[in-house]
Amino acid sequence: MSVPDSSRGGRRPARDADARAVAFALLERVESSGAYADLALRAALAHSALDARDRAFATELGYGTLRWRGHLDFLLGRVLDRPLERLEPRVRTLLRLGAYQLAFCDRVPDAAAVSESVRLAHAVGLGRAAGLVNAALRRLARERGAIEPPSLEADPLAHLVCARSIPRWIAERWIRDYGVAEAAALASASNAPPPRTVRANRTRTTRDDLLAELRARFPEAAPCRFAADGVTLGRRGDPAADPAFTEGRMTVQDEASQLVVELLDPQPGERVLDACAAPGAKATAIAERIGARGDVLALDRHARRLGLVARDAARLGLANVRTAVADASDVDAEALRGEPAFDRILVDAPCSGLGALRRNPDARWRVQPEAIGQLAELQRSILAASLPRLRRGGTLVYSTCTLSPEENEQVIDWLRTRAAETGIELRNPRELRELRADALAAPLRALVEPDGALRCWPQRHDADGFYAARLERAS
Repeated sequence: MSVPDSSRGGRRPARDADARAVAFALLERVESSGAYADLALRAALAHSALDARDRAFATELGYGTLRWRGHLDFLLGRVLDRPLERLEPRVRTLLRLGAYQLAFCDRVPDAAAVSESVRLAHAVGLGRAAGLVNAALRRLARERGAIEPPSLEADPLAHLVCARSIPRWIAERWIRDYGVAEAAALASASNAPPPRTVRANRTRTTRDDLLAELRARFPEAAPCRFAADGVTLGRRGDPAADPAFTEGRMTVQDEASQLVVELLDPQPGERVLDACAAPGAKATAIAERIGARGDVLALDRHARRLGLVARDAARLGLANVRTAVADASDVDAEALRGEPAFDRILVDAPCSGLGALRRNPDARWRVQPEAIGQLAELQRSILAASLPRLRRGGTLVYSTCTLSPEENEQVIDWLRTRAAETGIELRNPRELRELRADALAAPLRALVEPDGALRCWPQRHDADGFYAARLERAS
């Protein structure tokens, strides 16, 4: 696997060293404080003077090392004279970063990967470990071709862990839920960097006009396969720096995320509650569809994150988005007192994110097994608080970017039982599929499975893994 052209040999060593230092800073923050990789990268780059090519190299090194950490640990375990886990965390990080260059950066010479790792050890105050780093990486450079992880046929679980860098507990779940072949395909898709995907702002342009504009700057630009307003740009370039973004004609949003709003199907003039709105891509997509006479109330617990929603709405020229700091699981939230019932409610719930590992490679190491049950409890509490705010005849969509049944189907089953106990009649997803099949656009209809829920799979659709269920409150 090769990194982008930004990693090619022949570049000035000092600049490469700076990029490696940025990648190390990213990895150290993720490892030591549990920071989110995208925020840690932003902070690390903010303190550097790297040009665009070096920023791309630093990003690839950091994200690649996170993505392939399990495989790198397997390789390092074969060349170290002591268990990797006994080394101090910063030394482990340094070794992983060097091992990633040896294993995946075809255009970085082995000698450079080793020598620059030793240089970095001295630069970050780990000179005492320079000998260990040098010896381990030199041995890996010599022997990596002979180090073979377990095969999928011989030991599926060990293969997913050692060869495809999936944490053991996740690999066990995937094999249990989907079988070996599908789990392997999902693992491979979860290790592929996602394409850049954007959504046309339908209040300012059309998908076709945006596509024509972007093709001049993104040669791989093409219509999304499923999302009506979506354009995929390939895996290179920075759409957030493009004039179409800065001038408010598009939003960066994965295709699966766009489909959640299509399933919600907000209509002009409606009142819509986005219960877990930050950072705001779905809230603004709703606002674009309901027009100036409509109203979106976007909630989030964190004022700073909610500011991202307001900023994005302003960039897109949307005056119909209100924001309020509130806990969506609070049945008596002050921000919602006096609000009339909503025509539609979106609960894009906090989740484990196991469907979006390709986009957030750090999530596989941050999320722990016990989080699944804790998140399911939170998801149920948000739905319990949201359902009474839906008008009779209104529509609620529940969505996650995870694939675990405990956070998806089982939550919807619980909600239907809870609704019946409180005297609220809901049409379930299966009934809606039968009643409204003709009302769904054909590409969207293709993703609705027999139980009536919409599912996107990275290995099948080249989109983030998403689950979405649409329910209607009886009139």
